[in-house]
Amino acid sequence: MDMEKWISKIKLSAEQRSLWARRLRITYGVVWNITLIVIILLGGAAVFAASAGAGYFASLVKDEEVLSYEQMRKDIGSYEETTEVYFAGQELAGSLRTDLFRTKTSLENISPHLINAVIATEDEFFYEHDGIVPKAIFRAIYQEFSNASMQSGGSTLTQQLIKNQILTNEVSFDRKAKEILLALRLERFFEKDEILEAYLNMADFGRDYNGRNIAGAETAARGLFGVSAKELTLPQAAFIAGLPQSPFAYTPYGNDGKLKQDLSPGISRMKTVLNRMLKEKFITVSEYEHASEEDIASSFIKSGKKNMNTQYPFLTDEVEKRAKSILMEVFAEKDGYVPSELTKEQMDSYLTLADRALRQNGYRIHTTIHKGIYESMQKAAKEYKDYGEMSEYTLKDPDTGKSRSYKEPLELGGMLIENKTGKILSFVGGRDHSRSQVNHFTSLRPIGSTMKPLLFYAPAIEEGFLQPGSYLADIPNEVKENGEIWPQNSDGQSHGLVSARTALSKSYNQAVVNGYSKFKSVQPVNYLYKMGITSILPEENDHLSLPLGGGGEITVEENVNAYTVFANNGQFADAYLIDSIQNSDGTYVYQHEQKSEKVFSPQTAYLTVDMMRDVLSDGTARRIPGLLDFEADWAGKTGTTQDTRDAWFVGSNPNITFGTWIGYDHQGKIQTYKGKRYNQRSQEIWAALINAAYKENPDLIGPEEPFRMPEGIAEFPFCALTGGSPTDLCRQAGFVESDLFHVKYAPEAAGESLKSGKYVLQKGIAYEVPASAPEDFIYSGPMMSREILSRFGLDSPAELYTYTKNLRKLVVYSGEKIEEDGMPPSPVAGVRINGAVLNWNKSAQKDLLGYRVYMATGSSRNYTKIASISISDEPGITLGSANASYYVTAVDAAGKESAPSTIAVKKP
Repeated sequence: MDMEKWISKIKLSAEQRSLWARRLRITYGVVWNITLIVIILLGGAAVFAASAGAGYFASLVKDEEVLSYEQMRKDIGSYEETTEVYFAGQELAGSLRTDLFRTKTSLENISPHLINAVIATEDEFFYEHDGIVPKAIFRAIYQEFSNASMQSGGSTLTQQLIKNQILTNEVSFDRKAKEILLALRLERFFEKDEILEAYLNMADFGRDYNGRNIAGAETAARGLFGVSAKELTLPQAAFIAGLPQSPFAYTPYGNDGKLKQDLSPGISRMKTVLNRMLKEKFITVSEYEHASEEDIASSFIKSGKKNMNTQYPFLTDEVEKRAKSILMEVFAEKDGYVPSELTKEQMDSYLTLADRALRQNGYRIHTTIHKGIYESMQKAAKEYKDYGEMSEYTLKDPDTGKSRSYKEPLELGGMLIENKTGKILSFVGGRDHSRSQVNHFTSLRPIGSTMKPLLFYAPAIEEGFLQPGSYLADIPNEVKENGEIWPQNSDGQSHGLVSARTALSKSYNQAVVNGYSKFKSVQPVNYLYKMGITSILPEENDHLSLPLGGGGEITVEENVNAYTVFANNGQFADAYLIDSIQNSDGTYVYQHEQKSEKVFSPQTAYLTVDMMRDVLSDGTARRIPGLLDFEADWAGKTGTTQDTRDAWFVGSNPNITFGTWIGYDHQGKIQTYKGKRYNQRSQEIWAALINAAYKENPDLIGPEEPFRMPEGIAEFPFCALTGGSPTDLCRQAGFVESDLFHVKYAPEAAGESLKSGKYVLQKGIAYEVPASAPEDFIYSGPMMSREILSRFGLDSPAELYTYTKNLRKLVVYSGEKIEEDGMPPSPVAGVRINGAVLNWNKSAQKDLLGYRVYMATGSSRNYTKIASISISDEPGITLGSANASYYVTAVDAAGKESAPSTIAVKKP
């Protein structure tokens, strides 16, 4: 009915009808035009949004490689083609240990209950969509931007397959766009049942009764219920179908293979799956009710025993870790990135790709490990009998606040490196992989005194600061208010002036600290970086405890690798374990490239080696040669940390360097066991392992030729006090020695630092006296000038004398002369006998040289001199004879003697 007919039925006058008709036509026209404009605007906005979205989508996937049918089939059907690990020499060591176990099966061998449960739970439109569900994607995008709670995801089974088998788990729009594109492409190539079969073989289903991580429907059915996937009941199928959403939250087993005490999360999830199956009409109400009420927990397999899948777990663990890092860099470089410049997100993404490649690509990884040596070292480590008692420690539970006691055995880490190449020939990761999977040759620990050659001795020789025979002051650097000295030597003594060679062989801490305090300005920490030690921060350079190993922690690998520099003529070849990685078709993905970097001159390297020879001949490792079954030219260094929490020994011969560490993971003190201290057991373990290696390859481990001395080294006599060429006075003082020098730093005339004359000693300080001074108080000979003290970092002559009483021949000139005052000495007061000791009061006269003690026996008055006591000594003398009388006189620099003191009588 048109508008005019409608108006004509209304009882109005012709004029009124005409007016109403005109108004309605105008209103209709306006409404229609407005509606049309709105429709056009909305349509335009939709087109614009769609175009923008399409453009953005296109920009995200423009660089995505178009995968072929063959490649996609390989990717979605390739789950874990085993990567094999080989010893040096092409002998198979095993496959990479993995926590993910999977048994592949076909769709026809999977229960329809499980197929229906997965579709109802994960993708109810699976048989209707073409790889994606736009509504679900838009819902997910809305939830992402609105921060709304996530009710359901936007991923179909096809998308999940793409994400897990082709892309990474990275959360980004870029990856999501690629996922959508590939899902659409996958659906073009493959039937729905092919996609579903691939998904059911790929999906992660938590852990099985052995505590292993499992994937695939067949593995899940057998690992949880002990049946094949085809035999699953409805509740069993529903339970398994619920696992992929959160496998380790819903799995009934812990990593030890034991059933969890609380199974309610998984059972609740099973009921959710059953409810969705009912909603999608895969099951009836009766089936739903019966399955929901079934006691599913009674169907689970009882706990089993966790299996190990390799004979060499420490080796395969370490190969896996290193191979993943290598492949990460290979993949990044292939994409045009510099590995060191990757962001954390990029690195995580490439590590995911590398991990997946290791699981799927069937690589052949060739290592540097010598099979015979590796096996013999593991055997020797297990057979050593004196590791000691278990160490007990306590930890507080952060949740309950309760403390719990634990016990753990002494652990071991060791590594053997070929000096010239950096090849890791063997290592010991620990005593028992089944107890602790910590690889102790790559875990960080303080290295104690093994730091000394790396940070102080070798750099100091390189910089010309010292040579092997140079003297260092082995005296405390600091004396605290309570009298405690720092640092302390292991024997509790201070040894005064000692050569660098002696200080290294005996591992004197005080000598190193005093030397380092004057040397640290050259930034010796930079030498550590050249030797592959990166955990020490630059600001630690000035810490005086650093050369004692008091800085950052270092791995066994880093420590041993650094020591190869000395045996390798000063060249650093970075240690490596993986020689090459090949694809299954034999093409190389990675090949190690041999590189070396100069750290020290050959002269410095040899001089350091020569000093470290003394560690084994007469130093802290002198027991080791007697423990060895063979002879070689060994040089090395021991190391111990605070409270003997760590014990080290690193030793080198011309072919190899081998180092070991022992300690507790909780850093407890290494106690004496069966009368054997920590250092003795440490060296016994080192010797046992290297003996085992020698039996496997004598030519490599025990070379007959010694370290070769390079040109530019010669033996020179020198004055130990000055480091310069000898002088007559230095010879007279007995300080001329000879040792090896880098000829670049051969001893030169250093100026005379000694003088000769008559002197008296007062607290070890030489004071010059007049020629008339009496002979019984004076010495004659060379005196060392005060200026030389600065060479050793000393402040005063008295400081040196305090710690060098065993070196009485060393006399420091005070720079002062005792002048006579022209007055005769006053009589000595306070002479008395206390038991068997004659004492008197000390005189305050400045020109006194000392005291003379006279004795007469019985009633005789014939007194004879029995002793001359220096003014610097305590006023007293122990008496021997009874029934005798005594008196004391004071003697000055001119030889004048005071009147006798009062007489003291010692009665019979």
